Amino acid sequence: MSTAYFSAGCFWGVEYYFKRLKGVVHTTVGFMGGNVQNPSYKEVKTGTTGHLETIEIDYEPQVVPYEALVRYFFEIHDFEQTDGQGIDIGSQYLSAIWVSNPQEQYIAIKIIDELTRMGYKVATQVRSKEIFYTAEDYHQDYLDQRQESPECHVYRPIFQKPG
Repeated sequence: MSTAYFSAGCFWGVEYYFKRLKGVVHTTVGFMGGNVQNPSYKEVKTGTTGHLETIEIDYEPQVVPYEALVRYFFEIHDFEQTDGQGIDIGSQYLSAIWVSNPQEQYIAIKIIDELTRMGYKVATQVRSKEIFYTAEDYHQDYLDQRQESPECHVYRPIFQKPG
């Protein structure tokens, strides 16, 4: 089992899509990258903590390799938006890949370079993983509990599938 971290706007929509990906075992929504320890959702949504809404993904790399997660990440949000995601505007909604090692960084940069060659203006940041703070319980599996679909996220294929 391996763990990956992504930020792509409202964590509810990101979790919604990653939970449905084969090889993803568990997801947790929370916060990363700021200067407040154990922040609350109420604090983070002000945009003053430096934290980004983030999803922690436990996955089976033999089923879904890290590179496949990164490609999927780019297919479920608007990675060209510079000020948030959809109607969610603010620094807490920025797009970021949180890398844990040089191999993850290499993969993230390689795919961003590929997207750039395809003509996209990628706003996604590649940042070193920091302490992940879990959001309050009521945020976990939020859209599924409410039987809702994401407002700011939609799956759109970008990459050619092998075979």
